[in-house]
Amino acid sequence: MRFDLVTLNLVLAIAETRSITRAAEREHLALAASSKRLKDLETRLGVQLFERRARGVEPTEAGRALVRHIRSLHASLHALESEVVEFSRGIKGHLRIAANAGAIAEALPADLAAFSREHPQIRISLEDMTSAEVQAAVAEGRADVGVFAPPLADAARLQTWPYRTGALAVVLPAGHALAGQPGGLRFEALLDYDIVGLHIGASVHEQMLQRALERGRTLKARLQVRGFDAIAQLVGEGLGVAVLPAAVAERFARLFPITVRPLDEPWAERRYLLAAQRQEVLPAVIKRFIERLQQACPEPSRRAQPERDVCSVRPEPVEGPTPANTRSA
Repeated sequence: MRFDLVTLNLVLAIAETRSITRAAEREHLALAASSKRLKDLETRLGVQLFERRARGVEPTEAGRALVRHIRSLHASLHALESEVVEFSRGIKGHLRIAANAGAIAEALPADLAAFSREHPQIRISLEDMTSAEVQAAVAEGRADVGVFAPPLADAARLQTWPYRTGALAVVLPAGHALAGQPGGLRFEALLDYDIVGLHIGASVHEQMLQRALERGRTLKARLQVRGFDAIAQLVGEGLGVAVLPAAVAERFARLFPITVRPLDEPWAERRYLLAAQRQEVLPAVIKRFIERLQQACPEPSRRAQPERDVCSVRPEPVEGPTPANTRSA
């Protein structure tokens, strides 16, 4: 079934003006021609798109669904136009990156800046998602490259490369009872206190939920927010304790009244992975970007090859999802 933009724009105008007459005027069409276009479209679709009411026409359920798709189409067309126009201004490509909050906070900004300096003709867009959302976006083609924390949930559609490692730390209010204990803190010690954390689906939150369940305990998730800075501020006000990426926690310790202690757990070591759609030959821009990020590791790799462990502390294969923990952020 073929659609023409004139008719689709007319449908959108009718929905927004609640009048076929005003819609025809807005789209610079004759009223008779507009009515015929609407009738022909309804006949082709086999549904009624609008109902006549005392105060004008109202879209039916089918009409509202069509309007949503028309608006989405307009947004896509606008993005298409913007991106194509950029080529006339010297832009040679557009790289869409999806990354989880930890990767953005710990490592990605400096590497993105370095890549941008080396390739100013490539436009970069970055979106903050949970690790599960990152993998879905790359697998479905909504992002070109993903940066996320394991587990890998879609090995059939994704190829991955090790990126960087980090560590998790415990964040406590200044003067907290646990702050004076020597050495690192075990996770079990935190389960007696309220937890301030990220939203459901974030990797740290999912990890803590799983570890609490393994101990037969309940995670007292008192407050859940979307930003590391909010977590640090809430902990500083004494509303609970938290687990954050250590590098991030140390930065916030200079801003808020919090104490940072090592988390003494095997799972406190974090690995970040790069991901792209599984394909025989990577597009040049994606290959170049992955190679640049791997060069930022202690032992640089000169070629973007999946499964080569150049950044992780332990050179072991990426594990698949487990029943208890298949979401990450």
